[in-house]
Amino acid sequence: MPDAVVIGAGPNGLVAANLLVDAGWDVEVLEAQEEPGGAVRSDRGVHPDYVSDLFSAFYPLAAASPVLAGLDLAAEGLRWSHAPRVLAHPLPDGRCAVLERRVEDTCAGLGRFAAADGASWEALYRSWKWLEPELVQALFTPFPPLRAGLRLAVKLRGAGGLRLARSLALPVRRLGEEEFAGEGGRLLLAGNALHADLSPETAGSGGFGWLMSMLGQSRGFPVPVGGAGALTAALVSRLRRRGGVLRCGRRVTTVVVRGGTAVGVGTAAGETVDARRAVLADTSAPALYRDLVGEEHLPSSLLRDLQRFQWDFATFKVDWALTGPVPWTAPGAVGAGTVHLADGVDGLTRFAAQIARGHVPDEPFVLLGQMTTADPSRSPAGTESAWAYTHLPQHITADAGSEDIAGRWDVREEEAMAVRVENQVERLAPGFRALIASRRILAPPTLQAMNENLHGGAINNGTTALHQQTVFRPTPGTGRPETPVKNLYLASAAAHPGGGVHGAPGANAARAALGSRVLRASLHHARRM
Repeated sequence: MPDAVVIGAGPNGLVAANLLVDAGWDVEVLEAQEEPGGAVRSDRGVHPDYVSDLFSAFYPLAAASPVLAGLDLAAEGLRWSHAPRVLAHPLPDGRCAVLERRVEDTCAGLGRFAAADGASWEALYRSWKWLEPELVQALFTPFPPLRAGLRLAVKLRGAGGLRLARSLALPVRRLGEEEFAGEGGRLLLAGNALHADLSPETAGSGGFGWLMSMLGQSRGFPVPVGGAGALTAALVSRLRRRGGVLRCGRRVTTVVVRGGTAVGVGTAAGETVDARRAVLADTSAPALYRDLVGEEHLPSSLLRDLQRFQWDFATFKVDWALTGPVPWTAPGAVGAGTVHLADGVDGLTRFAAQIARGHVPDEPFVLLGQMTTADPSRSPAGTESAWAYTHLPQHITADAGSEDIAGRWDVREEEAMAVRVENQVERLAPGFRALIASRRILAPPTLQAMNENLHGGAINNGTTALHQQTVFRPTPGTGRPETPVKNLYLASAAAHPGGGVHGAPGANAARAALGSRVLRASLHHARRM
């Protein structure tokens, strides 16, 4: 009998399992899919000569995460690679906002949009560098982050804290207007905010856009050499090397609860796996509480709160094997790992407003990854392994375009949406379509079938909006991984601090299961090995 059973071998589940093993626990991880990784996986399914990332691809939060740093995954063979440029947002007139690897280069480029904007970006970056150590520590520790929070408060007081706090609470449109005279800096902030489900007019979207932009400036948007699956492989290798057990193709269907305490799990095959000390769930909150635990073991207040749980936007993704690099008309987009495609901040607002109404956008905001640009091992020299995704409503009420996409996601609708995405690329890179050797379409139901945490194609396990963050994540409570069931812990991005590949929800759940003193000792021991 293991000390702990971890449900799900996504990055958070694997981080939690590694930390528990480091503390001397016997751990068994059960994964429903036939391979581990959750939303951190890669394959050669588009073309045998091309590596494609199935879900997540760029990892600025992983680069900043003290949790992942403490696991020393380089010892398991993990290596990182960077594109020459971090991010670009080309415009139809040939101008391009570029987040460069060096802040001096970013500032010089933004200065071409408006003379003072380089200095404005540098000022934002100076604030970030001053606050980064405490802010990162506060983000990636359980809520409330007492020690890091106190240190951060002291620094904020000396850095015009109330003014900065006000700026980060702003909608990203307003933050961009206050900080930049030209369009370039505004585009970088707003495009990064829409990596989540935050429209340019959403309160707090300024803070998220600033966070992602500054992470990109300080850490880049790195990728694992050889594909996203290399990060998963490193976590699995470390776990097994230290005695942990991973079993794939084992779907957990129930958490066994006796006397208000989680004592194990049951699988679809009829197997019961007992747990001496804890069950940790790298699952969505609705799936854990409604499907695995059952309403009879939960307080009525939690069940009422779950009725208000909000998923983030759905996602539609296309993978391509290209015979050559994307022929951007804007030179600034060449060499960028990530490229944003939208006609200015107004285009982003229009896109988000259509989703808010339940409409499939007619001119989708496209996030495009040039993976061979970021990691030359992904495809043969002179070619490009690329992907793009866009957001959609969770519940479609109409199509703003002319193809009558209704969310059935049959072959016709998938093809129509893929063409709509490709039209956005072709507009800014004429000749793009002629380079497509093969492609793969991943509509929302396909994404969910490949990873049940991606409900309807939601990639953040719940909205990133303020009403479902910190003490409100996943429902109003403490913002911690403990659940109403003793010895059961929520270890997924549904818990604080939310989405992104950084391992913090898994580490927080492990900390709760072990006790803070034990986890600190295990982290110290892991770093020394």
